[in-house]
Amino acid sequence: MTGTKQTDAQQIIRNIVKSGDTIMVGGFGLIGSPLTLIDELTRHDAKDLTIISNNVGEAGRGLGLLLRQGKIKKAIGSYFTSNREVAQWYNEGKLEIGLLPQGTFSEAIRAGGAGIGGFYTKTAVGTELAKGKETKEIDGETYLFEKALKANVALVRAEKADTKGNLIYYKTARNFNPIMATAADYVIAEVDEIVEEGELSPEEIVTPHLYVDAIVTSRLILTNEGVVEA
Repeated sequence: MTGTKQTDAQQIIRNIVKSGDTIMVGGFGLIGSPLTLIDELTRHDAKDLTIISNNVGEAGRGLGLLLRQGKIKKAIGSYFTSNREVAQWYNEGKLEIGLLPQGTFSEAIRAGGAGIGGFYTKTAVGTELAKGKETKEIDGETYLFEKALKANVALVRAEKADTKGNLIYYKTARNFNPIMATAADYVIAEVDEIVEEGELSPEEIVTPHLYVDAIVTSRLILTNEGVVEA
C-alpha cells in the first residue's frame, strides 16, 4: 500500500534482521507476543541472536521454537521458568542468560528508549545478580548500577494500527511492547487490524508513529486452544 508502513512479514524480517543482532520481543508469556513475526524468524537464517524479552516463550511455542533451532545466543529477561528448556540449554552451555528482576528489566528498557545510559537501584544489592556490577552509596544506602537496554530491532504486538504507524493495545497485551518500541533502531509492529490514518482517536494512541518503522498483519493468534492461524 503506497504511502503506508504496511508490509509483508516475511520480507521485512529477511530484509532487516541480521545474524548477531540484538532483538527486543514484546510479550508476557505468550500474551502480547508478536507470534507471526517470531514464526518468520524461525524461517529466517539469522543466528547468534541476543533476545531481550520477559521470557523465552514456552516449550515449542513462540520464542521457544527459536530456542530449539539454536538461533538464540543469549537471552536477557526475568521469567525464564515459563520455558524449562531454557535451563536445559543454559546448563549444557549452549545459551547465555542475563537475568534481571522484572522492575529492573522494564526500567532498563525505558532508560534505553529515553537516551539514559543507566540507573541506580536497590533491587538485587547483595545478591548473586549484583556480582561484577558497580555499586554506589547514596544517602547512606547502597545502590546497584544497571545499564540501559537497547536493540537493533524491536518486534512488538499491538491490537490496531493506522497506516501511519500509530498503535493501540489490548488490555494486558500492552505489557512490554510500548517501551520496547522506543528502545530499538528499527521497530516492526504486528497488529490485528490496520485502519486509515485519522481513524484512531489521539486519546487512545499509546505508541506514536514516529517510533514505528513497519507494520504487518497478524497471521498467528493466541486462543484458549493455543496458537492458531488467524
